[in-house]
Amino acid sequence: MTNKKNNNRKKQPFNLDRENLIKYSILIFFTAFLNISIVWGKSLSAELITGTSFIVALLLFIMYKDFIRYRPEIKKDYKMLILIGTLLSGNLIIGRAFYYVIEGVTIRAGTLDPVFMVYAVPLATGAMLAALLIDIHTAIIFTVITSFIAGLWLNSPLYSIFVFASGLTGAFGVIRCRKRSAIWRAGFIVSLVGIFTSLIITLFKGELLTMAPLVAASSAFINGIVVVTLVSALLPLFEYLFKLTTDISLLELLDLNQPLMRELLVEAPGTYHHSIIVGNLSEAAAEAVGVNPLLARVSAYYHDIGKIKMPDYFIENQIASVSRHDNLAPRMSSLILLSHVKEGVELAKKHKLPPVIIDIIQQHHGSSIQTFFYQKAKEQQDNITLLREEDFRYPGPKPQSRVAALVLMADAVEAASRVLSDTSPARVSLLVDKIVNHCIIDGQLDNCELTLKDLREIKTHFVYLLTSMYHKRINYPGFDMEHENTHNKPAKASIPR
Repeated sequence: MTNKKNNNRKKQPFNLDRENLIKYSILIFFTAFLNISIVWGKSLSAELITGTSFIVALLLFIMYKDFIRYRPEIKKDYKMLILIGTLLSGNLIIGRAFYYVIEGVTIRAGTLDPVFMVYAVPLATGAMLAALLIDIHTAIIFTVITSFIAGLWLNSPLYSIFVFASGLTGAFGVIRCRKRSAIWRAGFIVSLVGIFTSLIITLFKGELLTMAPLVAASSAFINGIVVVTLVSALLPLFEYLFKLTTDISLLELLDLNQPLMRELLVEAPGTYHHSIIVGNLSEAAAEAVGVNPLLARVSAYYHDIGKIKMPDYFIENQIASVSRHDNLAPRMSSLILLSHVKEGVELAKKHKLPPVIIDIIQQHHGSSIQTFFYQKAKEQQDNITLLREEDFRYPGPKPQSRVAALVLMADAVEAASRVLSDTSPARVSLLVDKIVNHCIIDGQLDNCELTLKDLREIKTHFVYLLTSMYHKRINYPGFDMEHENTHNKPAKASIPR
């Protein structure tokens, strides 16, 4: 036993070293890239190159440590590390190239000072892209690091303040950005904040009564326009290269005229209606627990697209009173139902849905059991056939995110609510409690980081929406369907006199 433990201890550092080697290689590569970008065009010396390298490496290391605290999964997500490094270094390269062009034009013109034209350099581009592609926390840290590096590049702490203000404004301007026009609005705000910040800097430098404020303000206004142009051009490219999904691309999938949604409506209208209701439930719950409501709604719309293949085997699409499962063995019925998850994943890949949607399609049943067919199989069991609970469970995996868990619970709650004869708030609340508690006990929510407070909020919103959906109506005169010949007796309308 002791020898095995020692062997395990010897093997573990090798794995850690391999992972660290990849991460440190990425760190060294982007450190060298940023270092070259900073010192390019300066009087080079060993001290300058070494000092700049250590400063940049320190900033990137601090950035990485913050990321693994906030997003622990980034330790093995090398694609995300490369994306962040590309945004950081690419942002500075574009900024330097833009400044090189401005500097050349102004020197040739001989009328403007290139020092004030630096406010036109679009360094807020990276912060806006980080907010759109990753999240706002990443964009904030990104802005802080970019402002330090920009000040290091121009040897100007005041310019760091300008980059910080414009970058942070751009990042916050595109939070929950659902229209491309919102990017232009954010760019306009960047221009206004840039103008204000540049005027404060000229005031601090004692140049307010010269031509400097006018040149600086004009440059800052141009900054916002250039930033918006670059973000609009680069966003689709980064989405494609890194297989990322933004709210803008999710909005395109929300269109019910998408081919998959149209096919679902035609082939499985009951499933289509079910998916719309699940989308409403998921979105409301997502807003309550602080996750992306748009992602929740879109995922819910597409979670059951696998039922397109054999729609008649799912009860929401069955019109006839006789079910197709009546003549099938419970195990065969279970296999048909299990297959809709796999079919859904294949359809999603065929139609090039984002990976995050595909993951939720695969996880929307977790490893839950098909209770109806399992109980039916138990009733028909003989002494020869071995009956295992695992044979009637979905393959999983269990929900790995809060959005996937919301779709799982909303799907189960909506389906179960269809059998309620009494749709009073008390009965609906009892049903929702039972379904959600069963998900917890069955271990379906083990990997999605939902708190008890989150679950309480989810239940509350589910109950509210379902109760509203099953609201009562008054009996209109002439539409009493309990009497056979009512349709022959038109309602009498009173004529006002």
